[in-house]
Amino acid sequence: MKKTAALLLLLSLSITAFAQDLSLYKKENFVTKGDTLKYRILYPKNFDTNKKYPIILFLHGRGESGNDNERQLANGGKLFLNENFRNSNEVITIFPQCSQNSYWANVEIDTVNTKRFFTFVQGGQPTKSMDLVLQFTDQFFKNSFVDPTRIYVGGLSMGGMGTFEILRRKPKTFAAAFAICGGDNVKNVKKYKHTPLWIFHGGLDDVVTPQFSHGIYRERKKLGNEAKFTLYLKANHNSWDSAFAEPELLPWLLSHKK
Repeated sequence: MKKTAALLLLLSLSITAFAQDLSLYKKENFVTKGDTLKYRILYPKNFDTNKKYPIILFLHGRGESGNDNERQLANGGKLFLNENFRNSNEVITIFPQCSQNSYWANVEIDTVNTKRFFTFVQGGQPTKSMDLVLQFTDQFFKNSFVDPTRIYVGGLSMGGMGTFEILRRKPKTFAAAFAICGGDNVKNVKKYKHTPLWIFHGGLDDVVTPQFSHGIYRERKKLGNEAKFTLYLKANHNSWDSAFAEPELLPWLLSHKK
């Protein structure tokens, strides 16, 4: 009985500590023409507006959509709170939140017997949430403390799709990118063929087929600028757990400059 109580206490303390860590991400709103993009932003320790910092833009998955300005940190938020990382890297990390009635990527989704089928659009207009992100980044990246040569983007699932989307819509902005279990129309790949890119996917993914990621990898290779591609053979859709555990992910990302 005492052992159970002790375990429950430790669990409670760890949850509280994690919540306190996430509170380091400041809550902000970007408002334009009556629309609002909620986002969380993590500044580096000893942030100084007279210095220039790299920016990492992170796009969450569908399960973290909403308007609470909290859920988007569920997967990936902890990655950038790692003390070793924060002590050795001065980075500004931004987690925008997609609303429930929108999507990061311009993709048509059909559901048949609970199975989702994705048809990625070539070109087309951005969704409302992506348009808000584009407007927000256009404005935020002009800040004097932003290093324009070191702006990065990454995301998972819907956010992986959104990563490919924002790369083609802002092909000259990002120094490097990573996309986890995402997808895109391969005809869009030529628009971001020069951006250093690391693609991840689970070999057993039954939500977003790994064929999407492989298609992008194959197209990049055909265009003469091969991307990194890591396939976790035994992973299902939550391949982000394995990707976040890659010790070289963030060092690789931050090693690139425009």
